Parts: sequence; C-alpha cells; structure tokens
Amino acid sequence: MRSGSVPEGHIEAFHALDGVPSRHIRYDNLTSAVTKVVYGAGRQRVDNERWVLFKSHYGVDAFYCEPGIQGAHEKGGIEGEVGRFRRNFLTPVPVVDTLADLNDKLRVWDEEENGRRISQRLRTIGQDFAVEQPLLTPLPAEDFHPGLILTPRVDRSSLVTVRSTKYSVPVRFINRKVRVSLQATQLRVFDGRTLIATHPGTVVRGGQCVQLDHYLEVLKIKPGALPGSTALAQARDAGVFTPAHDAFWAAARKTDVDAEATRELIDVLLLHRVMDAAVVIAGNHRSSPCRGGQR
Repeated sequence: MRSGSVPEGHIEAFHALDGVPSRHIRYDNLTSAVTKVVYGAGRQRVDNERWVLFKSHYGVDAFYCEPGIQGAHEKGGIEGEVGRFRRNFLTPVPVVDTLADLNDKLRVWDEEENGRRISQRLRTIGQDFAVEQPLLTPLPAEDFHPGLILTPRVDRSSLVTVRSTKYSVPVRFINRKVRVSLQATQLRVFDGRTLIATHPGTVVRGGQCVQLDHYLEVLKIKPGALPGSTALAQARDAGVFTPAHDAFWAAARKTDVDAEATRELIDVLLLHRVMDAAVVIAGNHRSSPCRGGQR
C-alpha cells in the first residue's frame, strides 16, 4: 500500500460522512502508518510522521486494537461485514480501467447499502446513520494534502522516475528538479507551485506513463519520431488521439510530404491547449483536404 493512500482513504471517507468521528477510530494492523509496534505494551504504537500530521489536522484519536486473540472482541463485527461486502460486490473481481473507476463503483454500492437492514433491526443503515451523523466533528476548512512528496530530476527523455515507473513532463523541464505528489489515484508534478503534469496512479513497475502533449515542441522539429512513439501509442489507447486526428493526418499526407503533414498535425494538436477538443476536431474536419477545404 502506498504511504499516501491511508490519509487519502480517510479523507474520502470523511467527505462521504460529512464529518470526522468525534470519539476515536479503531485500527487493526495499520502497518502502513505505523513505524513500530511496541510488543508487550498492549496497543502502544509509534506512528510515522505523516500519520501524526494527518491525525493532528483532523483531530483523529486512533485506537489501536490489541493483536491476536486478546484483541478480537475490540473489533466488533467489522471483519464479518468486510467479508460480506467482498462476496456481494467484489466477487468476481470488478474489471475497471482505473482505480478512480473502481472508487466510483464503490460509492454507488455504498449508497445502495443505506437501504439495507442488519439482522432484524427496525431501522435501515441509512436511518441509523442519520441519527449518528450530527455527532461527527465538522470537517476542517482545508483538506490535508495526502500525497507523498518527492523531488526527482527530469531526465533527457523528459521523464521523472517514481517508484520504478517513469512519468512524462513537458520537455522544457528537462534536467530540472520538480516536486512530485504521489497519491493512491494520481501523481501530480509541480514546478514550484505551478502544476505541470498529472498522471493516473499506476502500480506497473518499470513501465512508462507518457502524454503526447508533453513532446509536441520536440516532435515538430523531429516529425519523423511521431509515428512509432510511445507517446502516440498511449494517446491512442487513452482516446486522446482520435480517429478524427488520424483522418486529418492521412488527408494531409495526400497533398504534402510526410514531414510537413506531421507538422500540420502537430499544429492541430497544439490547438488543444487553448481550445476545447470538440471545437478543434470539428474545425479541422471541415477544413480537411479530403473535403475540399483549406488547412
């Protein structure tokens, strides 16, 4: 588990609840936020610095269950409920493109649970929560930043390496140090306070996550590098480089040499930085050479 995912999961939960539990939150085996378990000292733990800051920000009182059989009674029926949820909603394992997509599904399933009654209780889960929600502590005015902060240097391929995975940034930042915020669902790259790149979270070690837009200035100088590039392949897979772009490129190559046609395509792609995608695609569809217009 990523170190930033524990606070991030809590923040998502606090917003879903619209408040913070005011008594305490019980934890069992929270190894990703604890640096040391003091054996022989019951529930005593040594928290890592990030976890201490998070708890202070939200006023969380962490109650660590005792390990083993002696702490089994402290957990209530939560493990049974986790198993029930897994069997009902996560078996078979959902097929999603991103962690964000899975989280969206979980929110829908959680909302559906509000209408369920546990055992023979008179009230539903949602009705019980409506009684308890006013007891929560209000959320602070500002959220805690949950990301793990790193400061890698951009290599000559305009990539930063984070946890054995490479991520692209705009080529103008080559050979400069940048600030990376690594979260469970995304990675954000900053130059000072300016956000310069955002990538979805990935756990593929040794892989690359690159964006075509980051390389457009270089590709306009070296247009022959575009057709076989990883950036173009990933842009197609992500749906950013659409069939409409391919059609414009093919039409341009009918009237111009490959290099010039590719430069014209890159000019179109650069328009996406200042115009809505639908407007760019519609405009270039009307002016495509195969339709008798002017590029």
